Formats: sequence, C-alpha cells, structure tokens
Amino acid sequence: MGYELRVVRESPLALAELARAIAPAGFELRGSDEIVTGHGGCVHPVARWDGLLVGEPGSDWQVAQLLRLSAALGGRLVGEDGEVYTLRDGVIEVEAGDGVIEIGKLDEILDVGPAAWTP
Repeated sequence: MGYELRVVRESPLALAELARAIAPAGFELRGSDEIVTGHGGCVHPVARWDGLLVGEPGSDWQVAQLLRLSAALGGRLVGEDGEVYTLRDGVIEVEAGDGVIEIGKLDEILDVGPAAWTP
C-alpha cells in the first residue's frame, strides 16, 4: 500500500450524489468504488470510494487528478501526514508545516499524463 491522499469534505456524500458530482469534471464511477478518468484514449484509476475518497498516487498526474476531484466535490486534498494540496495561480502546491512546495503547473502535468514516478 502506498502513500494515501484523502479528499476531505464538511459533509459526507452518498454514492448517487458522488456520481452526479464528479461527472461534470470528467470523472466516472466504475463499479461501486473506483473513480476513473481518461487520458490518451485509456481509462486510469484516480481514487477509490468507501464513504471516503482515497487515492494512492504514483505520478504527478494522479495528484493533479485528485486535486481536481477534490475541487469538484468541494473538498480539500490532504495527505497522511496532514499536508494540504492546493492550486494557486494554476500551480499545484503542497503546504506542510511552515513551508510550501510547488509541484508544477496543473495544465502541464495533466498534458503529460499518468507516467509513473521513477525511483
């Protein structure tokens, strides 16, 4: 199991509400627990749902998609260690402790696609 990012909301969503909320942003519910979106003619998993939305990103593209998903649901994207992922002026940032780290420009990351991180 990898590092998890969670979409945190003020109020929980029922499954039907979730499906309706994510569709306009280009996401779809596959089965009863997997949120997916397309890139390059293929469908890629972004998160799983079991009352909470959780993703285990393996690329900046997946982080960007999780951030888009959290925005579509009116939530925040939060890491296991409490860091918060935000979008400011088109740039994805991670706020942790007293610092802010830029991941990159959202549009550029989305264009690159889900290429996995290399060790």
